[in-house]
Amino acid sequence: MGAALPKPPGFSDPPTFGYLHFAADVWGTRGRTPFPRSGERNAALFVELKRLALALEALDAVSLVSVYRARLIPPLGRSAQLPAPPTARYDVCVLVQTVDVSALDAVRVTPECERLRTALRGAVSDNAAAASGDRFLEMPAECMRAVADVDRSRPGLFLFNYFLAEHPDEALRCWERLVAWYVTNTGLDNSTLLASTEPCPYVFVNHARWDCSLPRFAVRQFTRPSFRHQVVVDLRAHGIVSMPIFYSIV
Repeated sequence: MGAALPKPPGFSDPPTFGYLHFAADVWGTRGRTPFPRSGERNAALFVELKRLALALEALDAVSLVSVYRARLIPPLGRSAQLPAPPTARYDVCVLVQTVDVSALDAVRVTPECERLRTALRGAVSDNAAAASGDRFLEMPAECMRAVADVDRSRPGLFLFNYFLAEHPDEALRCWERLVAWYVTNTGLDNSTLLASTEPCPYVFVNHARWDCSLPRFAVRQFTRPSFRHQVVVDLRAHGIVSMPIFYSIV
């Protein structure tokens, strides 16, 4: 990454942790709905991922590992203007937090991390012709912006929002405006913007949580005319593709 831009007013100092974000499109949604599939195989995978996450979390260089199950995967909106973008449809996520960014490389080559990676890739392969790049993501990252750190110690409504953009600096400024809108209109009081430390299809991935139900969040967002007049218009005007997915922690 290049030199960090100055911290805007209202943002806290970004956490100095390293992040390893795994995301997989394993089962997809139920038909044309935005709701992920469920079943016994899903439950078995999450039990296995939790076991592997605990083993990985026991490493000295790892401070926290969280496993996420998708609750809502919205369809790609009309703001998507980039040619042939990879589409984020990840129904399973794991976020590995290392003690600092310098620990990422060492953690990635551990047997514990390899077992987690293999389990996720295997789940994708079992449910698709091939574990293609669009269906599996491994993104080592650092936090480039933060409202406040995301509390992953308790249940909540969690967001991973995947952004595509041709101009990263412009996308960052747009994201700052979007976050200001969500703070004002939805009660958002935390958010970490994760930027990959190596080439990645996404310019950054935003992680956040709310202490409310998914229906309550939807009411807060969609009943405000400024959502369409400001948020959606801003994304379209700058050619930015935003692909939010909502999760719960397993």
